[in-house]
Amino acid sequence: MQNTEIERKFLVVSDAFKAQATKSYEIEQGYLCKEPGRTIRVRLRDEKAFLTIKSGMLREGLARFEWEREIDASDAREMLQICMPGVISKTRYIIPAPPYKGEPRCWEVDVFHGRLDGLVLAELELGDEHEPYEKPAWLGEEVTGQPQYYNANM
Repeated sequence: MQNTEIERKFLVVSDAFKAQATKSYEIEQGYLCKEPGRTIRVRLRDEKAFLTIKSGMLREGLARFEWEREIDASDAREMLQICMPGVISKTRYIIPAPPYKGEPRCWEVDVFHGRLDGLVLAELELGDEHEPYEKPAWLGEEVTGQPQYYNANM
């Protein structure tokens, strides 16, 4: 299904992932809307910016609607000024994962800064809810579906 996001989310128990990272970038993001079942987020990633709309879970499982478009970075900086309280700052590391059925996969590990300093989360986006994947040794407890680990709730 187009515009569907399926991901697994985990706490990270060591910084061993950094040795496997192929790139990293700084992210600042805020929310223009945080309601049950929907969020509207603005994100500045280095010098690129994005506007994203997400739903809650579409049904029992891991899938949810996600629409994202690149926007002008100067517009994103202005929008961050009017976001709801709690703008998030983090460094994202990209770690390659084994491909599945020829499709590339990667872990995205977020190291949070500021008021969330010390929190480190890893996400893996999948093609379907039952797709198998390998769990690196630096992964801890799975927190998929736990609302306190949604960026919009932090």
